[in-house]
Amino acid sequence: MKSGRKTAIIISTLIVLAGVGYLVFGNFGKNLIYFVTPSEVVAFSSEHYGKKVRVAGMVVKDSLKVVPNTLRLTFDLSDGAQTIPVAFEGVPPDLFKEGQGAVVEGFWDADRTFHSHMIMAKHSEDYMPVEMKNAERSSRRRISLKPSRSSRAAPTSPRKGPGASKNGGPNQ
Repeated sequence: MKSGRKTAIIISTLIVLAGVGYLVFGNFGKNLIYFVTPSEVVAFSSEHYGKKVRVAGMVVKDSLKVVPNTLRLTFDLSDGAQTIPVAFEGVPPDLFKEGQGAVVEGFWDADRTFHSHMIMAKHSEDYMPVEMKNAERSSRRRISLKPSRSSRAAPTSPRKGPGASKNGGPNQ
């Protein structure tokens, strides 16, 4: 192979690698959003106000309030140590409810409220389709309605002798 051709291949390879490196690492830092807990949010200094962040915690029971005729709702998010108020505008996911885990994305403000534009509801890892869950429930009901072997009435005639006869009666 000629040295001019080798040089062209090497330069082309370096240009492609530089382009891929820029795409991967150049924009990576700008799009990186950190996960924090409500305890860490409460400790934020004023330099963190308005910066995009994700907060993971549990939605506190009896804290969810929906503003009538709007898409606004407020709730409290807790990590067990600290609780923060969250204001959200939009349609929450179907799995979002009180007492469940949630990750909210938005910013912490000087009014000490987390303003969220996105909620990601956490769910259990034990996923089961609705049809399968209903079938399991109905089969449990059928099983619980059948009398168990231990609850069936046992023969009440006393056994005489060392064993019972073939017809089920006592052996004489």
